[in-house]
Amino acid sequence: MPYQSDITQFLNQLKQQKPTLEEEQRKGRALLWDKQPIDLEERDAQQRARVRQTPYVYYQNF
Repeated sequence: MPYQSDITQFLNQLKQQKPTLEEEQRKGRALLWDKQPIDLEERDAQQRARVRQTPYVYYQNF
């Protein structure tokens, strides 16, 4: 049997104890990181509709 580090042994044991681990990780990644494609026309319309912020927001009456 070839050498396996402690970390490799731990990960293999964890995967045996929890076989759904990789699928749960993929779902978590999809939830937090994988985004839908951006509609460029909609984004452009949203940017044009924004109200510009004044340079110094505390003095809006001057």
